[in-house]
Amino acid sequence: MDKKEFPLEKSEARWREELSKEQYAVLREKGTEAPFSGKYNLHFKEGIYHCAACQTPLFASAAKFDAHCGWPSFDAPIKKGVIVEKLDKNHGMLRSEILCAHCGGHLGHVFNDGPTGTGLRYCVNSLSLGFEGE
Repeated sequence: MDKKEFPLEKSEARWREELSKEQYAVLREKGTEAPFSGKYNLHFKEGIYHCAACQTPLFASAAKFDAHCGWPSFDAPIKKGVIVEKLDKNHGMLRSEILCAHCGGHLGHVFNDGPTGTGLRYCVNSLSLGFEGE
């Protein structure tokens, strides 16, 4: 899916103005923050995690778990359709990249090794998330 296929479209210049340099590198250039460095890795307050770029709610705190991988991990999105998956063949691997369905921001990857009933582990960069407590 091309970035132009998402409901929220902004120029890259506008994204650069609105996001921090680090957020831009992850959300728009598909970067990855260093493991164990993100503020939401070991964050377990009740609330909703949203896309840092467009504020779309993505994950409920009830879906979060400690996967000991260094990044925030969730077993399911807050509702169907808020996340888009795209095949990622970079770095000699086959993975499923996850993107915000509203703005196309890169969130991380999803893996089939989750410990809960979904069997999924949405491995997300803290820089691509915001949080609102209940």
